[in-house]
Amino acid sequence: MGDVVRYGLVGAGLMAREHIRNLAITPGAVVTALADPVESSLALSREALGDAASGVRAFADGADLARSGLVDAVIVASPNHTHRRVLEPLFDADLAILCEKPLATTIEDARWVAERAAQASAPFWTAMEYRYMPPVAEYIRQIHAGRIGALKMLSIREHRFPFLPKVGDWNRFNRNTGGTMVEKCCHFFDLMRLITGSEAVRVYCSGAMDVNHRDETYDGQTPDILDNSFTTVDFANGVRAMLDLSMFADGAENQEEVTAVGDRARLDVFIPEGALVFSPRVGFRNPKAVSREVVETDPAALKAGSHHGSTFYEHQKFNAAVRGVGPVEVTAADGLAAVAIGAAAEISAREKRAVEMAELGL
Repeated sequence: MGDVVRYGLVGAGLMAREHIRNLAITPGAVVTALADPVESSLALSREALGDAASGVRAFADGADLARSGLVDAVIVASPNHTHRRVLEPLFDADLAILCEKPLATTIEDARWVAERAAQASAPFWTAMEYRYMPPVAEYIRQIHAGRIGALKMLSIREHRFPFLPKVGDWNRFNRNTGGTMVEKCCHFFDLMRLITGSEAVRVYCSGAMDVNHRDETYDGQTPDILDNSFTTVDFANGVRAMLDLSMFADGAENQEEVTAVGDRARLDVFIPEGALVFSPRVGFRNPKAVSREVVETDPAALKAGSHHGSTFYEHQKFNAAVRGVGPVEVTAADGLAAVAIGAAAEISAREKRAVEMAELGL
């Protein structure tokens, strides 16, 4: 394919349009096809494509797109519960795939995807863009370089806005999303695995739907997704991690705050502030020695998406993998592991108990 990669998108909704804006500033990327059964979504994606829309062919489903011969790589941005069905013809066509998180809504389906991806010759990438926020990437680099000593504790806080409206409001129900701990929090469970360098062995989650969507009904059904939770994850290497989630904290100064504590120091990162704060151990009542640095993000990348520029940086890496000049950094196995921790958290919240990952076959 040389230096040009032809992209198709299955799913033409909000996240697809973020991908389109980022592909527009990715060298050698050209969108050639879209697939979505909803014409209004296709129209909005054509609008996002601007003048380039005239060269893009639209399909009603991903299977037709896969057979078209128009694409080298496909971005799957369809609703969570459709991923397995959408992916099957893409695997059969041996296309490079970037699949939005979560990989699937159940462990069974995520395991199927991981097994098919392991057999495929074309690259498969799970879209875990939070890894690629420049401040977070630098934060992870410093932890792995030993700046805080041996990592012992990791905490992640996301205080944010409620789930956004989707076509048919499919994201209001666990059956479509896998549950909030899968749909939203797989990002953070992926970060936990990456930062700790270990696998989860035990999960405890206390959560509820206390504020959002309580007055909504759809065909007589009330939404059942969690809107806040505390989740503790024990890892095999002894590190403990915690996620503090609130989806009714729209006014928070920083949407994400991550704290890692090692035996020599503590390191924080704040998004969107972009600041890293280093706090070494100095002993009781000794003068503080805190230092702060701000990691900048390309303004064009910030403008192209709503994930602190991360979608742009992720696309540069995926594009390189498709062209055979870079590795796949986030595999389907990574996507499966993140779904599994989220599924364990959903079980834990419902049953009010700790869940051993071994119970889930992991």
